[in-house]
Amino acid sequence: MKKIFALISALFFLTTFSAKAEVQFGFGLMAGQLSSDGTETEGTAADTSNRSKSFEETFFGADLFLEVVNDSGLTFGISYVPVDFELGSGTRVDTSTGADVASEADTGTRTASADVTDLMSVYTNIPMGGNGFYGLLGGKFATITTSETLNTSNYGNEDVMAYEIGLGKRNGKVKYELSYTDFEDISLSSSGGGTNSITADADALTFRLSVGF
Repeated sequence: MKKIFALISALFFLTTFSAKAEVQFGFGLMAGQLSSDGTETEGTAADTSNRSKSFEETFFGADLFLEVVNDSGLTFGISYVPVDFELGSGTRVDTSTGADVASEADTGTRTASADVTDLMSVYTNIPMGGNGFYGLLGGKFATITTSETLNTSNYGNEDVMAYEIGLGKRNGKVKYELSYTDFEDISLSSSGGGTNSITADADALTFRLSVGF
């Protein structure tokens, strides 16, 4: 819902603003580092421990964008990333000898991974002088999708928001920019059995090259 509302609002604004500005569409190529810290909390009577882990993931990707640029270089745009970014993944082996019945023992290999999917951005480029440099301000909207093999439960997906700040330089219809993105805290609770929960925080440092037409 957050992403749909943001997209409709951005398209409405771009349609209004574009009457006095040049409309550009194009693609961007990006590379960067995604950092995340997560904690899983066991909620069973037999285990109330916490497990924490940090990840550093290098990513490469591409996006499609639509933006309008006025004569001063002030830019408003939207972009969509059609590829997923991995937040992190892990595996652990559980063993238990405390169960009365062997089949009830909490044993086995547990795997889990999380990805950033359907990443959309709404942004503005604010000129800084007349040499093509600009400041970048934006909001991002994405879905965190999980995939896991757990004993009696599973985690769902969650829509999250983020803010983005950065600096860039425009040379005609080509732009170079470096930005920092901070996602809001992620909180997931298990379903299907058990009361486990996961909290996580993620941020990214990204270099992007874009070409408009």
